[in-house]
Amino acid sequence: MSEIIRHCPDCGHDCSLEQHHRIAGVCPDTADEYCPEWYCRMCGAALLIGDVPVHLEPAPSGAIRDRVA
Repeated sequence: MSEIIRHCPDCGHDCSLEQHHRIAGVCPDTADEYCPEWYCRMCGAALLIGDVPVHLEPAPSGAIRDRVA
């Protein structure tokens, strides 16, 4: 079980946080199997901790050219 102590913005003090997807490879949001989702065990607030991968794909050139401002 993954657990850390961090400041919870909802509770307003340091709390125990637990990882949402504890088993490697079950997090659907990341390719490297590391889940950045944690939750406060006291109030249930969700927190993203660490790097959250973002994959941006450029829009096709025709889609931008044909847009009306």
